[in-house]
Amino acid sequence: MTNESRCLLASKCAQAGGVNCTKHCELYLGLHGLDGGGGRSGAAGLAEDYRLVTLKNSPSRADQPGAYKAADAYATTFDRQFDAEADRIKSLYFYSANSGTGKTTTAAALLNEYLIVHYIGSLKRGLQPDQRPAYFLDVNAWQNDYNEFNRPRVPESISEPAAKRYYEALEAAKRASFAVLDDIGVRDVTEGFRGDLHTIINYRVTNRMPTVYTSNIELKDLPAIFGEARLADRIADQCKEIVFAGESKRRRL
Repeated sequence: MTNESRCLLASKCAQAGGVNCTKHCELYLGLHGLDGGGGRSGAAGLAEDYRLVTLKNSPSRADQPGAYKAADAYATTFDRQFDAEADRIKSLYFYSANSGTGKTTTAAALLNEYLIVHYIGSLKRGLQPDQRPAYFLDVNAWQNDYNEFNRPRVPESISEPAAKRYYEALEAAKRASFAVLDDIGVRDVTEGFRGDLHTIINYRVTNRMPTVYTSNIELKDLPAIFGEARLADRIADQCKEIVFAGESKRRRL
């Protein structure tokens, strides 16, 4: 049994489906690790359901033709990461009033497309691919970790792992060359959490690092959610808003 169904590189690889297409392939190991959940793909922080999603195979593609036309065009700019003289790769803001319209799936697909371009492009140029060129931050889960280690009388066995996850995710989201900040319009944030979120966004904007944001809040309404305008202004800088239409597809289940 060959390994192409478990590898993001399959569509780009001449060996896919052949005798050399196994879990021991050097390129597969570098991208996915021996168990399929490691390597650079595992370091990106995607949930298992999203690890093999691309723009081509995304289940949201048929329902969001306008958004995917924009996403396809956006992905063609990823080669710019290797050209210091090229225009910067801009950021995207995925918005829909409803959940379940494909924003997160599409953002994950773009992250994987960036990962593929970075991995293959680096090797072709004789460069060592970054260990974590892309990172996915679930902002709601990240806020849950923040709340967990800031609650009073929480046992250290719970608060310390939560704090460790929180600060590791903060650094990863800051420094990956490409990042997804999923569900950015979190409500009821404390000043400390807002400050850490601003730190990530400000660092990425200042260093011209492309970011895909997803939210159920329109970009123009973010100041009301965050309680101030500067964070929303940072997000809007060099960022295109893309609207996902329709109702939640999860209701079909």
